[in-house]
Amino acid sequence: MPLQPDLSWLIAAVALGPFIGSFLGLMSLRLPEGRPVGLARSACASCARPLGPIDLVPVLSFVALRGRCRTCGARISPRYLVLELACPALALWAALAHPSAEGFLGALLAWQLLLLALLDAEHFWLPRMLTLPLIVSGLAVAAAQGVLGSHLLGATLGFAGLSLLALAYRRLRGREGLGGGDAYLLAGGGAWCGAIALPSILLIAAASGLAFALVLRWRGKTLAADQPMPFGVFLAVGVWLTWLYGPLGLA
Repeated sequence: MPLQPDLSWLIAAVALGPFIGSFLGLMSLRLPEGRPVGLARSACASCARPLGPIDLVPVLSFVALRGRCRTCGARISPRYLVLELACPALALWAALAHPSAEGFLGALLAWQLLLLALLDAEHFWLPRMLTLPLIVSGLAVAAAQGVLGSHLLGATLGFAGLSLLALAYRRLRGREGLGGGDAYLLAGGGAWCGAIALPSILLIAAASGLAFALVLRWRGKTLAADQPMPFGVFLAVGVWLTWLYGPLGLA
């Protein structure tokens, strides 16, 4: 029964997804504020009541409580529900694109990218405490698959390439053009996808950024030349799609 191992990995990834999403929601709020993530007990943001087990069941608790604290009735941020649904959806996507254990590993990649993209979108922040584990996990997977060399080269070239580009822009324009975390994120993409995938990651990221700018313009908003954009979000999209379907022209 060759389908059984694939189905077990799919079930495991999708079942774990809502709990990962809940944890990512917590991290996305606490990390920018410098608050501890794993030690402090979760509590209502309005009345400070510590949350019990019944309040922490992903998705079901939000639906049962109708998105409000059962003590004070304050509105619960929908970001938790969105992430609790997004994480199993990404896991399912990875498992369908890559059946077996590889799809589960893809879910781990997706969850890391999702948190990084969220932090960059809201705070223009790609912390090394998250980008470095992305690189390490990608290299660990590559080593297990026997392709460490090309993926180590991808991580090196990804970091060096964007670092040099940022340096050149700073020298030519006298201001920052890329955030320091972008180079680490692309290094993570190279670690997960290999050196040959770097052009595809950058091309998809650039196309995603252009599409975002066009949508803003269509909605009547304009981007100033010096207005920052969360390029990490678009890099995350590039890494994810390249991992799923392979480098452009080679899939």
